[in-house]
This record gives sequence, C-alpha cells and structure tokens, in this order.
Amino acid sequence: MDASQHDCDVAFAAWRSWHEIHWVKACKVVAGLQKRIAKAVQAGEWRKVRTLQRLLTNSSSAKALAVRRVTENRGRKTPGVDKQTWGTPEDKWRAVAELGNKKYKPLPLRRINIPKASGGTRPLGIPTMRDRAMQALHLLALDPVAETIGDHNSYGFRRERSTADAIEQVRNVLGRGNSAKWVLEGDIKGCFDNISHDWLIANVCMDKGILRKWLKAGFIETGQLFPTKAGTPQGGIISPVLANIALDGLERELESLPFTRRDRQAAKINLVRYADDFVITGSSRELLERTVKPLVEKFLASRGLALSETKTKITHVTEGFDFLGWNVRFYNGMLVTQPSKKNIKAFLSKIRGLLHERKAAHQIDVIDALSPVIRGWANYHRSQMSSQAFAKCDHRIWEALWRWACRRHPNKGKRWIKLRYFKCLKGRDWRFAVMDKQLPNLCDYRKRPHTKVKGEANPYDPRYDEYFSKRLSRKMEKTLEGRHKLRWLWGWQSGICPICDQRITQETGWHLHHIVKRSNRGTDKLTNLVLLHPNCHMQHHVLEKLYGPAGVSCFK
Repeated sequence: MDASQHDCDVAFAAWRSWHEIHWVKACKVVAGLQKRIAKAVQAGEWRKVRTLQRLLTNSSSAKALAVRRVTENRGRKTPGVDKQTWGTPEDKWRAVAELGNKKYKPLPLRRINIPKASGGTRPLGIPTMRDRAMQALHLLALDPVAETIGDHNSYGFRRERSTADAIEQVRNVLGRGNSAKWVLEGDIKGCFDNISHDWLIANVCMDKGILRKWLKAGFIETGQLFPTKAGTPQGGIISPVLANIALDGLERELESLPFTRRDRQAAKINLVRYADDFVITGSSRELLERTVKPLVEKFLASRGLALSETKTKITHVTEGFDFLGWNVRFYNGMLVTQPSKKNIKAFLSKIRGLLHERKAAHQIDVIDALSPVIRGWANYHRSQMSSQAFAKCDHRIWEALWRWACRRHPNKGKRWIKLRYFKCLKGRDWRFAVMDKQLPNLCDYRKRPHTKVKGEANPYDPRYDEYFSKRLSRKMEKTLEGRHKLRWLWGWQSGICPICDQRITQETGWHLHHIVKRSNRGTDKLTNLVLLHPNCHMQHHVLEKLYGPAGVSCFK
C-alpha cells in the first residue's frame, strides 16, 4: 500500500463522523496519486497507471471526496430510481464507509427528457446517489489519464478550459489575412447515445468490470425497464470524460495525413473541438470534402458514431457560421465574432418568459430573477465583439419591462409609471431600480479580452501549477469585480480555504465566515472575516459545537 494512502486510511479509522474528516490530508493524498498517474501516462507505463488507479479508488480519502462532490453539486437534491438523497452528515458518512463494495451493482437510470434549443427533446439519465458517488470516485482516477492524452485543441468538459478558449482558438486559426477560408462544421449525430460500448471497454483505462456495469445498467422510463446497447448517458458524472476519450485522437489523425511539410502548411488544416461540436479549417472546399471529411467519418465509425447529415456542412468564412453561441464571419478584412442571432433570440425569450411568470411580482423580485440571467449572458459574450448586440438587447429588455410596468397599472399615466419604476442613477436615466437595487445593463459590461489556455497545459502536471495559479487569480479578480470586500479577502488568503487548504473558485463556491460571531459582538470588518468552502464552513460550526472554540484549530 502507498505510504501516504496508508497514513490517511489510518486517520480515517480514527474519524468518527463526516464533520471530523481531515480534508487537508484527504486532498493531498488524492492530488499526489493523480500527479503520479499523469506522470506514468506521459512515460507510457500503463501497468503502473492501473496500479495507481486501484490505489486511488480504494483510498478512503478519494471516497470521502467523491461523496463530498455529489452532495455539494447542483443535482444533490435530485434522486435516482431509488428516490434517495444524502442530505444529512450521517448519510454522507455511511456512504463513505460503504462505497467501493466488491459486490457493487448499479441501478438503472431514471430517464427524463429535457427540451433542446433547436426543438425536440434530449434524453437525460439520472443515476442514483450511490452510482454518482462511484462514478465520481473512478473519475478521480480516470481524469488525469484523459487530460494527459487529450487533444490540445479540445476544450469541452475539461478542467481549466471553457468555451472562451475555444472561440479564441477559432480566432487564431481564421483571424489572419492568410488564414484558411473554408470551414467544415462538424456535428456528431447523437454522440452520447451511440458511442460503442465495445470500443469504450477496450480503450478506456479504468476498471473494465465497473465500466461494463455502468454501460449495461439500462434505464427506466414510464415505469418500464429498457436495456442500453450503446452510448453513455447524459447526466452521469463520468459520461463527459468518456465521450472526450472517444473523440480524442482526431487531431492526431488529421496531423498524420500523408502530406509533405510544404503541402501541410498550404492545406491549413486545424481542429477546434468543444465536446461533440467541432470545426475543421482548410484551404479549399475540395480538400475538406474529399480528404478531411472521409477521414473524420472513418474515425467516428470505429467508435460507433456518424456525422449528422443535416448539421454538417462546409462553409466559406465570408458567409459566416455559428459556433458555441457565436457567429464567426470574415468581413471587411477582419474576423468578426459576435453573439449569434439564434443565441440572442433564446436569451430575449428567456427574459420575456421570466417577466411573464411574474406579472404580479414585486419589482425587487423581478430584479432578483433577471439580474443573474443578464449578468451571465453578458459575461459569456463580453470577450468578443458584442457591443452592438448588447445595445440591441438592452433596448428589447427595456421594451419588455415597460410593457410589464404598464400592464400592472392600466389606469395610471406614463409619467407616473416612469417615476415609479425607472430612476436616474449615476447620470443615466431610465434605470429599472428600486431602493438600493437596480437591474444591470448589458452596455455596462465593457469588452474584456480572454487569454486562451495553452494547448499542452495539464492541470495534473506539477510543471504547470504556477501557470494555472496565475490564471485562476486573474479569473477570480474578474469574477469578484465590483465586490471589493470579497476580492480583498480572496487575495489576502491567496485563494486558499484555511480549513481544507484547497483553492476557492467560482465552481466550489464560498461562504463568508465571521471569526468572532455577530452574536458575540463580532464586527463586519475585514479583520474578522474569512472565506471558506460551504462544506468547510458547516464542518467548522459543527466541531465548534462539539468541542468549543478552543478545541477547533481550523485557521492558520
């Protein structure tokens, strides 16, 4: 047994409840094993990789982190077919103790259908809490492998990568005057539903027995059990990584085309992929149609997949194409990337729908409902050329708000309605505001350029630790823009939670903790505040009740 794992498992035997788990030790054990797995993959030592994966999945530290993940994410209150959720510390502690049983057998998925933006529905499979925790456990061992062997220009469902990185790479390969002028817009038909089970079992580096059980578990819909013959269900924690592994290698296939060095430079073939959506650039239509497309079809066929005939097409950059919610078009000697008409329409429809649902709501409730939607859409698009789209959407939102206000007061004059709902704030009139709250305007979000992640950067490689730390600092500064107290605290703590010694990010979330309680006349000054992870905050208060303030030494 690995020494660090043995130390933590001995500690686990001494822990008596969920809130007594020493998260610092647990995280260090798991992170150490993950780095060793990544190093072994780089060296091609696959026997050592599998040995380290077994150590990790049998580690009590990894089991605790897996349970913590599935009980803190957005779907923690959504049950599977067994209708169970782990809402109490006792449930979580019992789950850690029982996770990884050799007699483990997954239950079928609970199938629901969610609407797609393009019309129709998409099937979503919801595993039970136990199955989700098992997937999270094995994902800890599989993700270092996937990150190490992944394509450099694959950006979907990967740590430290986003859609902004993908669109910046599109700008890199199409934005110059001598760049490629033709694009193959690829869309895989039912990617998650059709991946070959045989290919996954043969090629994914993880416990084959566990993987086979997940793939063959079936699903329940309208009270009936249906078998699964292909695909990995959307809704499983490990499914995006399995799909990425199935699609990784396409970039290497394109690089291995039998071209001379000069012909390769002239062909200008580049791949940019986000999950199952991808674009491939080329110097001519004939090259993409006769050489690249057949290669892609052959690559996908070996994995049980096929291109969608209706959505896959070859386009000239002057005509423009949509990718990840942006429209990309070469116009007047420059590449223009702006929100697509389809994306704008969906955004405005959502705003109008929220207002329609709140015909009789108070103004402050309307602001609370619309603000995160507007803020999220603005932050998504502000890295590109969005000023015109923002101005247009601001006007459409104002029209919707005016109709909402007039509908509430049919017997009042327009001047009265204006004074009641729209204020003059910071030198700007017609701001939808009440008391100290106002609805954000899209035009207030200035363009903020995004720095693309390095293609070869691996979050499990110690050589890139400093690189990702600097990127996280820049990202959190932007996330906390305008929130001066939180921004100062995050910087003062170097972005580290003092209880578990792990990074505080937008994904993990945070709670503001008073070192001296308000009930004990503690102040809201920065010297009395600290940022903690939500679970760490709860753990601190539970231990404080059990052992008193003197018995809890959480803070450095």
